[in-house]
Amino acid sequence: MKDRFFYWMKFYLGFSGKESRGFLVVIPFLLILGIIPGVLKFLKNRQAESTYIAYLSRLDSLENLQIQLVASPLPTFNPQDTVKLNRNQKQLDNLNRIAFSEADSITLQIVPGVGPGTAGRIIKYREQLGGFYSRLQLLEVYGVKEELAQSLWEFFDFDPLIFRKIRINDASLDDIASHPYISYGEAKVLVAYRNQHGSFTAAADLANIKIFRMEWIEKIRPYLEFN
Repeated sequence: MKDRFFYWMKFYLGFSGKESRGFLVVIPFLLILGIIPGVLKFLKNRQAESTYIAYLSRLDSLENLQIQLVASPLPTFNPQDTVKLNRNQKQLDNLNRIAFSEADSITLQIVPGVGPGTAGRIIKYREQLGGFYSRLQLLEVYGVKEELAQSLWEFFDFDPLIFRKIRINDASLDDIASHPYISYGEAKVLVAYRNQHGSFTAAADLANIKIFRMEWIEKIRPYLEFN
């Protein structure tokens, strides 16, 4: 068998006897190198599966203790990546809850996770809009996620309040376009339609402008004033 192997190596590959014997010695190492990645992958998958099972078990235990996981990329579990669902009740009891419309950038910073930058963006956006009519509008502020918004409503009472409206029949093109919900192009169409067809009597009149969707009209309706 060995002689046939050496003959094949010499005839087909041009190996000398010494080279053939050296290659024969190398073959087991090549086989081992080829098998090792598969074995390591198998062991890694088994370890990951065990870790995942332990992860689920620990997660169930945390949920029973009213602890919510906020960041723990699998398969690694870091107990520090958790946060209590309940706020410090003593802190909440010591606060006089005020309406969100009365909050400024200073008072907003009482909320965990709200720094000067986020607080400033919230107040600026509220001023640009002319007030919030829905809690969901807070999520439109850059950097405000649902978890942070929920935390904010633990410290402040939401009160729908629109304190500035657009006089749609008198406002200039620039004034209309300054609202966050209305682009400059949309403002141009509104003004052109108003100039051609006369004053708007209600938000429903905007539906006559076929390019505007009803979802958008309903979105800006609370900010429009008709006279």
